[in-house]
Amino acid sequence: MESGMPLSGGQRALIRESWQRLSGSPEQHGLVLFTRLFDLDPGLLPLFQYNCKQFASPQECLSAPEFLDHIRKVMLVIDAAVSHLENLSCLEEYLCNLGKKHQAVGVKVESFSTVGESLLYMLEKCLGAAFSPEVQEAWSKLYSAVVKAMQRGWETLPEGD
Repeated sequence: MESGMPLSGGQRALIRESWQRLSGSPEQHGLVLFTRLFDLDPGLLPLFQYNCKQFASPQECLSAPEFLDHIRKVMLVIDAAVSHLENLSCLEEYLCNLGKKHQAVGVKVESFSTVGESLLYMLEKCLGAAFSPEVQEAWSKLYSAVVKAMQRGWETLPEGD
């Protein structure tokens, strides 16, 4: 899995260090990420349904136990990417399948740019002064590599009518 521009050793260190600072409360940080996501694109809310229940508001969704479980899973995927910075290609098949699952529930590839913006927002808010331009660039490269792998899940499915 190549992002076009592989991460340097320094960038991998910045990602690991910044992620370590956030590891104590992944659910709390995930809530920051998803709150921002719904602020940027409220149209994504209908994608999150559990037991055929449609949420009336982002706040209702963000407090649902099923959605908190989704947040934990998202944070685990980020953790896996950070844990495999030296060899992101070992996550290729997993991320491709994750992309297929997201497509199946109606997520559009274009939404990943909003998710990326929300991820960077969360990192900035939660890291404070430690969120330097170098940290932002490193995370942007990592996120780009993850999204490219997930997009392959779309590419392997036949186009709908």
